Amino acid sequence: MLEEIIVVNRLVLLGLTVAISVALLIAIRQAKKGKKFFIRRIAGLEAIDEAVGRATEMGRPVHFSPGIASLSEETAAQTLAGLAVLGYVARLTAKYDTELIVTNRMPEVLPITEEVVRQNYLSQGKSENYNPDNIVFLSDEQFAYAAGCMGIMSREKVAANIMMGAFWAESLIFAEGGFAAGSIQVAGTANTHQLPFFIAACDYCLIGEELFAAGAYLSQDPMQVAGIKVQDLGKIVAVLLIIIGTVTTTCNWPVICEFLARFAS
Repeated sequence: MLEEIIVVNRLVLLGLTVAISVALLIAIRQAKKGKKFFIRRIAGLEAIDEAVGRATEMGRPVHFSPGIASLSEETAAQTLAGLAVLGYVARLTAKYDTELIVTNRMPEVLPITEEVVRQNYLSQGKSENYNPDNIVFLSDEQFAYAAGCMGIMSREKVAANIMMGAFWAESLIFAEGGFAAGSIQVAGTANTHQLPFFIAACDYCLIGEELFAAGAYLSQDPMQVAGIKVQDLGKIVAVLLIIIGTVTTTCNWPVICEFLARFAS
């Protein structure tokens, strides 16, 4: 009996994997042929242009934080998503000759942020404006890093404070520091327990999965957008299964529940 359950479980997982892989290959092929996939408007990402534009008009810097997670944690995906947004911000600041300050908590993230900013300044033909002294490592201690960011925002009078990545208890400290400096603030995190602080204290906020879609949204790269669409298809399937399971259980037809209890545990 146990062996039968294991075999069926593996077959179900194999079927789902194959289906998702085929859908992804089809979407990528369509993207290569020029098909445009729709992504709904995300106000928080569109506000980045406004924030950098305001900093340019005021002649004041833009501050960017990629969060406080390392690249070896389960929240590393949030840091990588934040770095994708950093690339877009760096292109804008290079284009408009606006000073960009990037603060880092984790030592291993520092060289990546340096390279992301440098490459995007180079892509805009503004490599001479790239200042490595503005890409700084403050401290690997959570609240020491937060205090350092608040000091920079206060001293430099940053006009835009952009925070994209994994944040914890220091999130409200960041937001209050940016507010005190008079910054327009755009924040994004997938840590749901910190979202209320960002929503309350920032001008714009990316909620949950919007952060992970940011790279595709900003670049409009067909391959990345195709990947987002396939993920959305998987979510639709999951929602349909939840609805079917709810209906069958409510009507005393617990077919799906029994199947999951037997084969998916």
